[in-house]
Amino acid sequence: MADSTWPDEQLVLAAQGGDIDALISLVSGSHPNVQRFARSLCVTPEDAEDAAQEALLILYRRIGMLRASGALASWMFRIVRNECLRRARTMLRDHAPQQDVAVPSAEEEVLHRLEAGKVAAAVAALPVDQRRVLIMRDIQGHSGQVVADALDLTTAAMKSRLHRARTAVRHTLRATPGPAPEGNAHENDR
Repeated sequence: MADSTWPDEQLVLAAQGGDIDALISLVSGSHPNVQRFARSLCVTPEDAEDAAQEALLILYRRIGMLRASGALASWMFRIVRNECLRRARTMLRDHAPQQDVAVPSAEEEVLHRLEAGKVAAAVAALPVDQRRVLIMRDIQGHSGQVVADALDLTTAAMKSRLHRARTAVRHTLRATPGPAPEGNAHENDR
């Protein structure tokens, strides 16, 4: 029913054959239908106008690619639909909030730094032999065997020192509301 307003097949064939006047008539005769498609498919009126213009440019440049002269309406509909979809995707991508990036609040950042400071102070307060084991095993991530070999310890001695170090750090973190004091309460662990 709406196809009766599209230019006829003879005009399409003449435009495909290189007749410039026929091509101009074909583009101008298709314009109202292309605009109607674009208005019904695009998100904004501006996108509809841009999509219609793009579709008409494609019609002008690529009329020779149209295989069946009677398929003008469906060809133009696909071009307009694709252009509207492309514009909608671009708009969503440009205006979508960044959900993957979580920015900590200033309060969270301060709390994180305070907590890191507490942990660093608790580790620094450890006796040297416990501190070395804890740093190599828990912070640097070396295996127990590598730590024992590097410190010239048996595996059992390394595990014992690591256990004492973790217990001391845990105790210090529970006992102190702020950064750990400089004094060393673990003299008997030496």
